[in-house]
This record gives sequence, structure tokens and C-alpha cells, in this order.
Amino acid sequence: MNRKTLVLPALAGLLVPTLAACGSSDGSGEGGKPIKVGTTAQLEATKDAPAPLDPAQAYDVDAWNVLRGTLQTLMRLPRTGTAPVPEAAESCGFRDTQNEQFRCKLRGGLKFSNGHALTSKDVKFSIDRMLAIKYDRGPISLVDNVDKVETPSETEVVFHLKKPDATFPQKLATPAAAIVDSEVYPAKGLYKGFDVSGSGPYTVKVEHSGQRVSKAVFTKNPDYKGGIEAKNSAVEMKFFEDSGGMEKALRKGDIDLMNRSLTPDQVKGLENARDEHVALTAVPGSEIRYLAFNTDDPSVADKAVRQAMAQLVNRSALVRDVYSYAGDPLYSLVPKGLTGHINSFFTKYGNPSVPAARKILQQAHITTPVKLTLTYTSNHYGSSTAKEFQELKDQLNKSGLFDVQIKGVDNWTQFRKEQSEGKYAAYGMGWFADLPDADNYIAPFIGKGNFLNSPYRNNKIESQLIPGTRQQADRNAAAEGFKQAQDIIADEVPVLPLWQGKQYVAARDDITGAEWALNSSSALQIWELARGVSSN
Repeated sequence: MNRKTLVLPALAGLLVPTLAACGSSDGSGEGGKPIKVGTTAQLEATKDAPAPLDPAQAYDVDAWNVLRGTLQTLMRLPRTGTAPVPEAAESCGFRDTQNEQFRCKLRGGLKFSNGHALTSKDVKFSIDRMLAIKYDRGPISLVDNVDKVETPSETEVVFHLKKPDATFPQKLATPAAAIVDSEVYPAKGLYKGFDVSGSGPYTVKVEHSGQRVSKAVFTKNPDYKGGIEAKNSAVEMKFFEDSGGMEKALRKGDIDLMNRSLTPDQVKGLENARDEHVALTAVPGSEIRYLAFNTDDPSVADKAVRQAMAQLVNRSALVRDVYSYAGDPLYSLVPKGLTGHINSFFTKYGNPSVPAARKILQQAHITTPVKLTLTYTSNHYGSSTAKEFQELKDQLNKSGLFDVQIKGVDNWTQFRKEQSEGKYAAYGMGWFADLPDADNYIAPFIGKGNFLNSPYRNNKIESQLIPGTRQQADRNAAAEGFKQAQDIIADEVPVLPLWQGKQYVAARDDITGAEWALNSSSALQIWELARGVSSN
């Protein structure tokens, strides 16, 4: 996939689709057996998170992979590139010079899979509902800049923003802005359970064991009207306990494709699996991994402690010894390949240095060794995470400046809840972009209501730099503001970037479309998959 410079519509220009497809297919995969996709995701309903497939709650790549095929958004990311195109909308665009008023015209004849008509009322309801529910670990931050939504007619929607935001079209392409049925979803509460009622290219039936999803069966929606051309009639998404079991299923032919949570050893093995009719496709990755800090916790409240850790961590050793180069060292929250990326952490700290870290702590009068626990989720990001944190522990402890312990938490929902409640001083997280723009690697982690619920604040980033970059429709012009923000983060270290992942898709050799399976936000595009002819 190519990464292109994002140029959003200027002034009153409209985004107009180049193809108004209505879910037709070229025949590949039609009428045959479903394409079976494997994942190690854990989607479950709990007391604190009872609605894993409600867009007001769902905020992880796995849940979004289910929602993208079943719920429509006004905009969507195209097969490749980063500039959004209309989806449920016929056209969209800013209608003022300040990027504060965004207007969309809906396609005609839209309806939900239950037969209810989809109108501008449902679009307004969906955004108003997200803002009313305010689920604390949901994607509300992507739409909380909306001041009000107007519906001049059944096919017209006008968004009035509190502040200018040139990235708003991209945010409308995320499941945070998914359109739900106002006659089905509660206005002020979560839609509990596993049902999804949408207007996307597929309908979905979710199977679950207890309160955990075990399978999602997608069937082509005959009433879909949008810009996606589905190349298959059905997809089954099967949920595995671990990547080892998933790989075995792929090699046996029980599933056709997988892409998440592959270990370095699996990547190596799959690269040489042609004789087993399995092909591995590498695509550019935008996933990042990082350490985050509860800056109110006494053990890391002094930024000197966080700076010393930044001075000691050896990212090159991490990607070499743990991930066998299935990733690259990352020296900024903004990954390589995006406009505005700079290596702020390397510029400030250079290569790992114990003397330099000791000096930082001494000048701040910090008593050593600093006692600290690093907490991680042991399965959500793959089985290599435990090894990664053992490596981090060893690096810090070998300096003599830290006394680090590590703790793994099996349950992702529990981990997210406790992390957001401030129960961990330092913890490991990953980030898949909501939208392929530097804004989405900085803004979600800074300020009130941030994704991590971090107490860290920086007035310059919040009040000047982010608002300033959002006024720039040409994202090249926003680069300077992003660079300043990255330098501030490198100095204050509310988060410590570690590495940037590479993305792989492993598929049976009779599956076509694997090279298009992931878009520029690493989202799975199941509609691109089809069944061709095996090389056997």
C-alpha cells in the first residue's frame, strides 16, 4: 500500500466518489464456501464492558474489524491511500474557510439490514448517542469536537465543530462514527450483547461461548448501497486462543487467512511454507508499541525517572532479540512513513547510556535503584509480549539504577480497566491508528479525556499545537506543529515509544486479495478477499 500525502478538501469542495458501486462482485468467491479468517482477538461481554460490538464502547482493532464490514460510515478509507472517500454519503466536504462546518449528502435508498430506512436522523442520532453515553474507554475522543448536528432534510447532514479540524473527514471514516439504527439502539445506554444491526456490505451473526465471541459469520448484504465492491459472498471469522493454534488451522486448511499476533518464529516459518500452499504477504505497518506512565504515581511522577528509562532502553536489541526484526526501533510516537515524523527521542537521548541515565537521576536527587513494576497484557498483543517485558526488565536492572519487576495480566478487559483507573505505574500498550495521520498518534494521548485516562497535561500541545495543525487542510503544512509536539513528549516522557510493527498476512494460495486485506490504518478489509485457483 502506498502512503500518500493527505490533502483534504479545501473551502467548499466536495469529496466525490470515483465509483458508485452497489456491492456487486466479479464472481470470485460467489456461491462457493465462505472465506475463513483467523484471529486471536478476545471479544467478550463483561460487567464493566457489556457491549463489545457497540460502536459507543468498541475501541480496539479487533472489534472494529467486525464493525467495519457491518456498520456503514459516511466516509471510508479507500483500498490504498489515506484520503477518505464517501461511503454512506454520496458527497461530503467542508463548507467554510475555517474547517468548522462539514456537510454530507446521503446516498438514496439506504436501509438497515432489518428493513428500516437509514436517513439523516440516524446519522445525527448516532453521533448524539456517542456524546451522551461518554463511555470512558470508548472512541468518544474522535467525535467530541462535534458541537451539534443538523439535518436540513432526510438526506442532508451538517456537522458544526467546536474548533477547526481538518482531520474530521478521516474520523467520520472510523467506527466511532458508525451509523446505527435509531429504532434499535438505546439513545443513552449501551446495546448490550453481540447483535449488530447495520447497513454495511455484510450482515453478521455472532456465535459466542459464554460471554466470549467464538465466531462471526458475515453474509453479503443484498440491500447494501455504498462504495465497497464485495468480492465474496460470505466470510467466517474464527477466534483462536493463541497464534499457534491459528497457524495450525491455516496449514491444515481449516482457515484461509490470518494476520494478527504472529510471533517472529511463525513469520520465519510461514515465509518458507510455499510447499504447504501458504503464502506470506508483507505490507507496511502503522502499529506502534510503547510504555505509558501514570504520571501521578510516586514511582514515576518525577520526569527524571521517565527520562532515565528513555536513556537506557535499547530498542535495537528489543526488535533484534525479541522480534527478530519483525519491527523497527521507534523514536517517536508518530511512526515512520507519516508526514511530520521525526526521531525526537534519539535526538534527545542518543544511544543507550548508563552514565547519562545516572546523571539524569543524580541531578534530580533520585535515590537509586528506583523500584518499579512494569505491567503488560500477556495475550492481547501476542505471546512475544512476555519476552519483550523480560528484556525491558533486564535492560533496566542491568544498569544498577532500577529495581524492576514485571507483571502480566491475562484478561485484556481487566487490564484496560485497571490501567485507566491508574492502578499501574508503568504499562505496555499498542496502538493501531484510527486514521493515518500524525494527529492520531499525538492527540489521543494528550489532554482531558485522553485514551489512556492519563493525568499528564501539556498546555502548549493541547491549546496551541494540536488546534494549529487541525487548521491545516494540507497536512504537509501541519508538520512543524507535529514536530514540536514530538520534541515536548521526548522531553517529558509521558509515554516511551519502543517499536513500530511490520504487518503480515498469511493466506492459503487459492485466496486472492491478500495484498489488499489491510488498509492504511491496518484495518482488515474482508470484502477484498476471494477464492481463486490453488497452485496445486
